[in-house]
Amino acid sequence: MIGVSLLAAAAVSADAKTLVYCSEGSPEGFDPALFTAGTTFDASAKPIYNRLVEFERGETSVIPGLAESWEVSDDGKEYIFKLRKGVKFHTTDFFTPTRDLNADDVVFSFERQLKKDDPWYNYGGGNWEYFASMSMPDLIKSIEKVDDQTVKMVLNRPEAPMVANLAMDFASIVSKEYADKLKADGKMEMLNQEPVGTGPFQFVAYQKDAAIRYKANPDYFGGKQPIDDLVFAITLDPAVRYEKLKAGECHVASYPAPADVKSMKENASLQVQEQAGLNVAYLGYNTLVKPFDDARVRKALNMAINKPAIIEAVFEGSGAVAKNPIPPTMWSYNDAVKDDPYDPEAAKKLLEEAGVKDLSMKVWAMPVQRPYMPNARRTAEMIQADFAKIGVKAEIVTFEWGEYLKRSSEKDRDGAVILGWTGDNGDPDNFLAVLLGCDAVGSANRAQWCYKPFDDLIQKAKVVSDQAERTKLYEQAQVVFKEQDPWATLAHSVVFMPMSKKVMNYKMDPLGSHRFDGVDITE
Repeated sequence: MIGVSLLAAAAVSADAKTLVYCSEGSPEGFDPALFTAGTTFDASAKPIYNRLVEFERGETSVIPGLAESWEVSDDGKEYIFKLRKGVKFHTTDFFTPTRDLNADDVVFSFERQLKKDDPWYNYGGGNWEYFASMSMPDLIKSIEKVDDQTVKMVLNRPEAPMVANLAMDFASIVSKEYADKLKADGKMEMLNQEPVGTGPFQFVAYQKDAAIRYKANPDYFGGKQPIDDLVFAITLDPAVRYEKLKAGECHVASYPAPADVKSMKENASLQVQEQAGLNVAYLGYNTLVKPFDDARVRKALNMAINKPAIIEAVFEGSGAVAKNPIPPTMWSYNDAVKDDPYDPEAAKKLLEEAGVKDLSMKVWAMPVQRPYMPNARRTAEMIQADFAKIGVKAEIVTFEWGEYLKRSSEKDRDGAVILGWTGDNGDPDNFLAVLLGCDAVGSANRAQWCYKPFDDLIQKAKVVSDQAERTKLYEQAQVVFKEQDPWATLAHSVVFMPMSKKVMNYKMDPLGSHRFDGVDITE
């Protein structure tokens, strides 16, 4: 019984338009600044919140959001944001705002992540993983209220992708008035359970592991949405999502099994959108743990993996072998990099040179489908078989998704983890610094890889404003990456989005999100 009570509740309004989205997993919470998973951002940041600036729907270009305009100083260190007037926070069963959005909300949203003496710094475990991975604690010198409608942010150094960074989910603006009320009531954790934002939809209810219900925000500054109710019907199995889509129990379904795409395209009641994903799937070694601290061992294991076979068996051919940690559709992609060749015999010799015998290791397989990885278990099984051919014994392990993400970021994690990434802001920094930079060790850098020659290049690229110069630095960084092999780069996928033909104006997000603002359905 998947979300029956919530779905039934959504159906009681006779004339209301209700769109049901069969999502792939449960959110970790509803405060997007605390998390990094796309499943969580889809359920929190996108429907409920806004940011100072936004990505245009279906694009990577940045447009005004809660800030209607902004200015950057000549030295690139000072940003002045002019806030939109008359923006309302949601009025819900659990909170009634007494004022419109103002600069206090913006300052609060960032200072809780920035200042260790902020009363909210340790709330939710105090794990501002994305903020830390983006080097924001070192980057932001101060953020202050100039007046109710003006915010000034001062940086310690120029940051080329800063405006795009502020369109990302961790930079969602929460209500200080609501936070103050929860703190006074001794209910701070509710900020992550009963969210209040300014976004196109407002939170109604969450039935854990079953369904989330939202309704259109009647006071949204961008206008009320065409649909009245939005329901996320959480459905882990892609085969079940497909059955529900065919039965009309959901209008849109996430992450179809590649093997089902052909059948979906032939179904007269369905439409299937597709695009090259701005993504990468990888196997990340823990470079802090022996023998994976030796680049020769990592390279040997990479040479044992038959990646074309994975593309064929797991992705049904709808993807490409990855050789770099950024996708080919990303600017600065270095096509001159040579991938580690598939050569089991050479891999055996390299392991011998490294003095490694009878290696046993764990290979972690994600429990959910992601746009970059439709079946991690099957991929792990193929890697396990490949490793066996060079005398390496691999044990496949997995955990519940939230636990998987948490444990895989720990510095003493055992073995190699299958994960991936879809770019959040269209900038190479979002892959190379967030996933492989020294500041991200212990969080989003699952390889725990801090290598100064690489880090120096990406840090230099952050402060250079000229894109041609940045491109050269990122191209060099990809060469260093391939020499050191902290990951086995596995695949870049094609992303499919099946939906009912009743759905109108849905736009696939190149940044991998699922957004329902602007979407309508016919009856």
